[in-house]
Amino acid sequence: MTFPSDLAIARSASPRPIADVARDLGLRDEEIEPYGRTKAKVTLGGIRRLESENPRGKYVVVTAITPTPLGEGKSTTTVGLAQGLNRIGRRAAVCIRQPSLGPVFGIKGGAAGGGYSQILPMDEFNLHLTGDVHAIGAAHNLAAAFIDNSLHHRNPLGIDPHAVVWPRVMDISDRAVRRTIVGLGGRENGTPRETEWQITVASEVMAALALTSDIHDLRARLGRMVLAQRFDRSPVTADDLRVAGAMTALLTDAIKPNLLQTLEGGPAFVHCGPFGNIAHGNNSVLADRIALATNEIVCTEAGFGAEMGAEKFFDIKCRSSGLRPDAAVMVATVRALKMHGGVGKVVAGVSLDPAFAAENVAAVTAGSVNLAKQIENVQAFNVPVVVAINVFPTDTPAEIEAVREAALAAGARDAVTATHFTDGGAGAEALAEAVWEAAQIGAPDFRFLYPDDAGLLAKIETIATCMYGADGVDVAPAAARALRRYEDQGFGHLPICMAKTQSSLSHDAVLRGRPVGFRVPIRDVALSAGAGFVTPLLGDIRTMPGLPSRPGGENIDIDAEGNIIGLF
Repeated sequence: MTFPSDLAIARSASPRPIADVARDLGLRDEEIEPYGRTKAKVTLGGIRRLESENPRGKYVVVTAITPTPLGEGKSTTTVGLAQGLNRIGRRAAVCIRQPSLGPVFGIKGGAAGGGYSQILPMDEFNLHLTGDVHAIGAAHNLAAAFIDNSLHHRNPLGIDPHAVVWPRVMDISDRAVRRTIVGLGGRENGTPRETEWQITVASEVMAALALTSDIHDLRARLGRMVLAQRFDRSPVTADDLRVAGAMTALLTDAIKPNLLQTLEGGPAFVHCGPFGNIAHGNNSVLADRIALATNEIVCTEAGFGAEMGAEKFFDIKCRSSGLRPDAAVMVATVRALKMHGGVGKVVAGVSLDPAFAAENVAAVTAGSVNLAKQIENVQAFNVPVVVAINVFPTDTPAEIEAVREAALAAGARDAVTATHFTDGGAGAEALAEAVWEAAQIGAPDFRFLYPDDAGLLAKIETIATCMYGADGVDVAPAAARALRRYEDQGFGHLPICMAKTQSSLSHDAVLRGRPVGFRVPIRDVALSAGAGFVTPLLGDIRTMPGLPSRPGGENIDIDAEGNIIGLF
């Protein structure tokens, strides 16, 4: 029998009225703003009230080994784990990022989970949801328009047109606009200059919204954003252009977390979606706060491998929120470990190499050096790790046991198989028991990877050597100048948000397993003064993806009844 598609599974479900989900959390009717029957926004007042009345639940971050281009089911595991926790009698919620339309219409597809562990409504989750991403894009591009308007109207702030650092954004992967010229067509069309476009989820506005604590904090963050430099090299902020207030006004609804539900009717908070490779890769602090105030345990997801999303969760998100994790879940698959062990080649959008279906314990064992390093990366923060072995039908008992042995040898508290994709929460009950036990012990000695007062270059070197296993970093002249300038301007205390490939522990996507004997090239460094971090650009990482030769959007359409088809 053919296993049903994610969309078919989602459509076969009967979602609870979202008002009922909200009431179970203790939210009052006036503290939610329904968007139809199956999704709603939670007011900031509701978050404040429930935080003041309830104890904080246990805080669990779900991360992963270095993934294949197909992904290893981290979102699915996050949802399945929350469903499993609810099945064993724990009040649990899931916090997850909203996907970008770029991947939805590109290669990766959506991010609602999969099989019998996903978020409902699946089609709305993967498309516009409540319009937050569009509001973020509008706020970001409003600032871009103010810059060019100021240049057009005699440039009263003395902005250097060649030193504008604020791009424009759109939430579609479009390589053709990575570098563009604006202002062409004569005097009335503005001042000609070169600029770039980024995908909206890489916007500093998105990052700031995900890290903010309330609307006034967001207003302050937007005001601090550096958009350009003057001819005298001093920074020009959004407050200098008097645009930060209007940007905030555009985000007064987007700042409110979105409440949805899992396939089994448990609460799911979906809010913000910064990319894990070019941004901080975590959902919003506000979503985590309302989840922690209304549940015994919360499962929040961090993007890509532990050296990326989890490191940024600990060093950026936890610094900003003041929250501290109790445990981490490391998602691993036999398929990915075989890849790291030298088996075949995984290409997104192409049928999986048959070699991955054949038992190969030696390759799993060889590839487990990646798992061991990622466990080590989480342990660097003194956080206990439980490995979730996301089981596929072709995995053999010997291969699964090899993963378990490698995980325990690397210091994981436990390594548990999970079949949540096919069995929903029932397939994650054993994992839920292990995670609950780990969270009770918690991380009383949690620590950051580096102190605030370390220099920017020292922080970069610490991440590269400790998280990636590099021998050091090579800083290009432009990057070195930027680092000195940011420290001179008073931004040296900020944490680091590395932008690099997700396909390797290193900066080089072709280096599998646990690379050694490499140095990390830093080609440039960007400042996100409002979001509150500095971003080194490693290797050839891009902030605007491109579409593949056969975009996933080719499969998306509507049927005779007007229903969306082809999402999965």
